[in-house]
Amino acid sequence: MKQTFIKDLANFKDQEVTLQGWVFNLRSSGKIAFLQIRDGSGFIQAIISAPDVNSQVWAEVQKLTPETSVKLTGKVAEHPKQPGVFELQVGDLKIIQIAADYPISKKEHGPEFLLDHRHLWLRSSKQWAIQRVRNTIINSIYDYLNQQGFIKIDAPILTPTACEGTTTLFQVPYFDDTAYLSQSGQLYLEAAIFAHGRVFDFGPTFRAEKSKTRRHLTEFWMMDAEAAFVEHDENLKIQEELITYVIKQVLAKNKTELAILERDEKLLEKIKPPFKRLTYQEAIKFLQSQGSNIKPGEDLGAADETWLTKDSPVPLFVEKWPQAIKAFYMKRDPENQNLVLGADLIATEGFGEIIGGSERETDYELLLNRMQQENLPIKSFKWYLDLRKYGSVPHSGFGIGLERLTAWLCGVRHVRETIPFPRLINRLTP
Repeated sequence: MKQTFIKDLANFKDQEVTLQGWVFNLRSSGKIAFLQIRDGSGFIQAIISAPDVNSQVWAEVQKLTPETSVKLTGKVAEHPKQPGVFELQVGDLKIIQIAADYPISKKEHGPEFLLDHRHLWLRSSKQWAIQRVRNTIINSIYDYLNQQGFIKIDAPILTPTACEGTTTLFQVPYFDDTAYLSQSGQLYLEAAIFAHGRVFDFGPTFRAEKSKTRRHLTEFWMMDAEAAFVEHDENLKIQEELITYVIKQVLAKNKTELAILERDEKLLEKIKPPFKRLTYQEAIKFLQSQGSNIKPGEDLGAADETWLTKDSPVPLFVEKWPQAIKAFYMKRDPENQNLVLGADLIATEGFGEIIGGSERETDYELLLNRMQQENLPIKSFKWYLDLRKYGSVPHSGFGIGLERLTAWLCGVRHVRETIPFPRLINRLTP
């Protein structure tokens, strides 16, 4: 009989089907056994009654252990007290492999233990839910950008120099030279807009910051987008629409996952354009009025970001930052040369920054001067400067941290749970 997936069982009510999966929990009461089955697509309770199966099947039931893999054949039945919830009345069971003692039990385990067993922890219902929400986010980003005329361009992972001069990079030997693991594909995407207009990439990035906060990973996934003929205000509008689209898709496609995560969907449903905007100077004044010790010219801390969105139902753009604390490629504000046309998007509920972006500097001499001020290796950036010599146009871009966005939409406080195998300052395994 053809395999059926748990997610599709509503289409097979009162019919006999065959499932293949794993027993993630089981209990027995006399002559009846209740198995919790996971097949990757979802979860279901399978009921086996001794009088309704032959003695060989019942003997197999007695051998089951948590995470044993099985093949089940039975009738799909709607739960008598829960409309829309289905069970499997099992008539036949075959064991594929009996699992050894499973190290992750129902008792509380510390984070280090769970991370040591990350290859197994991924099977838990919460971790299953997080990864499926992450998958929806990825696909939704692709969908939205494709609808808006962006095409995917793959930026290199090995680069000859830093994208932002102040960031610590992972250095790797490269034949007779030295290379660095990329921290962003942005600069390379800027080259591609002159051929394609609107482009994005989506891939792993690396930052060797010695940080242990809940928002940091040393390897993480970024979506960077760049668009020709897009200025600052339109750049923010694209970001706003993208985030709104992604949330709408998660709410529509991940009802089961959000329920497992006990995520308050009403908070996500409130997130609709327009998002709030504050200038950096306005943000500093507000924070100081709330008791923050932040001073003009300083970057926002986690507590500051939480304060800014404390009573807001929608995310907040903090825009027009001091150029001294932002990257060399950001365009200066024509109304104040000490500021740049950049913005960070701060998520609600204390989840912090999820997007950073700006309009890019288009003037060759201004860009060269800024790079010289920051002692950047001009020779290594010659190709980037060339973009300002041959048909320079207004353009803007932004980057989304996938793990931070996933953490926010799932309501998960530590980004290490949002990536299948996290890499942290003190963790390179499994």
